[in-house]
Amino acid sequence: MWITLKTTSSLWEAELMQKILEANDIESRVIGLGVESYFGTGTPAALQVRSIDQWTALLLLSPREEQLTDEDSET
Repeated sequence: MWITLKTTSSLWEAELMQKILEANDIESRVIGLGVESYFGTGTPAALQVRSIDQWTALLLLSPREEQLTDEDSET
């Protein structure tokens, strides 16, 4: 079963996320969601993964959390 993990306003962004997942052996696919806008914003797309890989894929694609150092916690 495939689930939509993320949607983007541009195809290239979905393809980049797909490459990240492929590098970590997570099967994914990109689905086009419509016609390219005449404003030049790109073609909307959805990134789908298998349901068993959902949480791993979300962790891989999530923003990195910054760790506080001792100096940061003192201010």
